[in-house]
Amino acid sequence: MPTRSTEAATWDAALLRLLEDVYTFARSGPRLYEDWAEDVLAVMERSVADPRGRSALEGQMDDAVREGGHPFHPFRALTAEDLRSGLRPITAGAAVELLASFAQEWFFEGSPVRSRVDRDAVLADARTVLDRFGPDAVFWTSSDLARTCDAPDFLARDLEGGHPFTDLMMDLGLIAVSADEVGVFWSFNAH
Repeated sequence: MPTRSTEAATWDAALLRLLEDVYTFARSGPRLYEDWAEDVLAVMERSVADPRGRSALEGQMDDAVREGGHPFHPFRALTAEDLRSGLRPITAGAAVELLASFAQEWFFEGSPVRSRVDRDAVLADARTVLDRFGPDAVFWTSSDLARTCDAPDFLARDLEGGHPFTDLMMDLGLIAVSADEVGVFWSFNAH
């Protein structure tokens, strides 16, 4: 069985390989509230730390804006109801595909995940990142592709936004919720 430090290093490495080169937000936090949406808001506001001390990614975030009175930046000031009404449930398999798709650019992607030589490795990294939330985790997305189906094929198309949670041109989110933790993963079209 891997040691805790080995597990942390494996998770951190998978997260970096997957999302380091794109404009994204990837943070986790503890479950402190009965309502998972309140826990997600705490992560978005950065008022909680990762309970396992793992890495977070916030590509190109403007710290000056946050420090100037907008702690949610780049997200809008949201309520738990905003989150619940703007997100739709998806299966664990769809969540892996969605997170893997965050590794690509929004438009003009020369090599979308579905056609990459390293497709299986990208999917494995996404699975490693989401596996930390356990087999009973539930997943939510802002994608419009999940309006009619809880298992859309996120790799079949280029990234598409859904319910907007920022003032950027487009954004797309994935939420992981377990009994002990939440994960917030967001891709932004801000290039």
